[in-house]
Amino acid sequence: MNKNKDKAPKAEKETKQEAAPEIVDDLEEVADDTQENDTEQTLAKELEATQAALEKEKKEYFFLMADFDNYRKRVIKEKAEIIKNGAEKVLAGLLPIVDDFERGLKATQSADDADAVRQGMELIYNKLIKYLESNGVKAMESTGADFDPELHEAIATIPAPSVELKGKVIDTTQTGYTINDKVLRHAKVAVGE
Repeated sequence: MNKNKDKAPKAEKETKQEAAPEIVDDLEEVADDTQENDTEQTLAKELEATQAALEKEKKEYFFLMADFDNYRKRVIKEKAEIIKNGAEKVLAGLLPIVDDFERGLKATQSADDADAVRQGMELIYNKLIKYLESNGVKAMESTGADFDPELHEAIATIPAPSVELKGKVIDTTQTGYTINDKVLRHAKVAVGE
């Protein structure tokens, strides 16, 4: 009987050894399935988080685009208002000069003294020139200067009275003006040749 007892544990060992690889394979499959499930769950969570972040960024982008579009429309409207009413200040400043001209015209109807009328006109002229200068408008000094096509418009060429006046402005028929060092109106000049 002793021999049978020895045989029985051997048979159990062999059965256990034969069964062990199957269990190990089953356990490995279960472990693999668990890992795959964990990985899938992790990837699904990451995907959800990424999609939520993407939706948030999309909303912020659309809000930003709407804000920019509103800003662009507001700037266009403000520019149109500035262009439309930009001359308002300048023209309002000219109105007192117009008033002076009206008073001067009324005074000339009854005035017999031409010199008094001339003095009144000079006062109004000087007032206008001061107003223009206060707004950055200045008259160009052209006569005697070198001809510059950026500043002058040659309307005639005349023989120069002397050699040093060749290529220079001999006469200014219409005064040129600049505004803040930019040409507002070119001077019409006669150039010596």
